[in-house]
Amino acid sequence: MDTVISPALFAFAWLVGMITTMEIGRRFGIRQLAKDPKKEMAGMDMMGAAVFALFGLLIAFTLSGGASRFDERRMLIAEEANDIGTAFLRVDLLPDSTQPALRMLFRNYLDARIGAYKKLPDVTAALAEIKSSEAIQLAIWDRSIAATKIPGGHVDAAKLLLPSINEMIDITTTRLMAARIHPPSIMYILLFFLGLGSSLIAGIRMAGGKGRSWLHILIFAVVMSACSYVILSLEYPRLSFINLGEYDQVLIDLRESMK
Repeated sequence: MDTVISPALFAFAWLVGMITTMEIGRRFGIRQLAKDPKKEMAGMDMMGAAVFALFGLLIAFTLSGGASRFDERRMLIAEEANDIGTAFLRVDLLPDSTQPALRMLFRNYLDARIGAYKKLPDVTAALAEIKSSEAIQLAIWDRSIAATKIPGGHVDAAKLLLPSINEMIDITTTRLMAARIHPPSIMYILLFFLGLGSSLIAGIRMAGGKGRSWLHILIFAVVMSACSYVILSLEYPRLSFINLGEYDQVLIDLRESMK
């Protein structure tokens, strides 16, 4: 299975890490100033500007990419609903005697698809439902091929029904791949340590003050951690409050219409 990064765990670790590294940086800066009160910080300013610029760029990149992939996954849900609905309607082209059993298979198939995503983030249970849906896919395909050969159906039943079933099957692979496509884990590792490096530099720059400013420390750490939570929630949308579950309603509505 693909590596899954918990948004809440990442954000909490970042929050604690940033507060800690800012305090470490502040104490280091105080010691440096105690040794040389007139020491120039120009070099630190230049280095800090470069680190913060890279940090901001990486946040923007991951946030933009996550939002784009989230939108794509939403649209694929609608596409799957359209594909299943189209195939289900084209069952009308088959002989009347073959339609009830095939329609029941479609209902069972859609139940399995909906059940797979409802069971997330329990990956094991979701995969079991996906395996079940794949077995029903084969049954639908085999029965449809056989039904198109029986006299009494539309002359173009095979030409219209089978391609729509093929699209219904193909979209499941597309959705599975879309769910697995994420930036390499090294991107989040780099983001994590860049955040700590930025906090360290910020702490050093705070050393010249009369005391630590908890307000500024907490604002910086909380805002950055909240940002990381949103980024990872977009990347793993069924693990947090940003959830694709509400968009599954289109599949549920389709299932209701199949009664």
